[in-house]
Amino acid sequence: MTIRELVPEDADTLLQLQLALDHESSYMMLEPGERQSDANRTREIIAGFAGDPYGRSILLGAEAGGELAGYVSARGGNANRNRHSAYLVLGVRNDFQGRGIGGALLRRLETWAAEAGLVRLELTVMTHNERAVSLYRKHGFDIEGTKLRSLRVDGNWVNEYYMGKIIADT
Repeated sequence: MTIRELVPEDADTLLQLQLALDHESSYMMLEPGERQSDANRTREIIAGFAGDPYGRSILLGAEAGGELAGYVSARGGNANRNRHSAYLVLGVRNDFQGRGIGGALLRRLETWAAEAGLVRLELTVMTHNERAVSLYRKHGFDIEGTKLRSLRVDGNWVNEYYMGKIIADT
């Protein structure tokens, strides 16, 4: 497995991964057919992460078995008051789950975050996504609250945990 920062030339591969995740998982934000991206837009999104003027955003990919198996994005705050934190989104293809890819992405992200001067990482996760909640807790994230009726999935209300991790004492 290789973890690396994605570059605009990865746009087609990242888009295919995201489209696959949209179909495979009801735990991701977008439903099948809802993603409005194409390769050009995805290229712009990747470039936007790299072009963050504060250096507080990154998009990492995990390659395994010759393909992009998962990714994690961290988007840093833009205001003076939240520039010390980043919001995460993580996705791993079903065929690659249980192989340590999510953990490897989180470890690499945390190393980058500390080097970038971030103090806090945060995310939301559906409360019934026990596998993801367990992964985040294993990597030091704490449940900070519950967002009631946060999402509507397949006609049902879904709650989300708000999770965070302090990575520096400054």
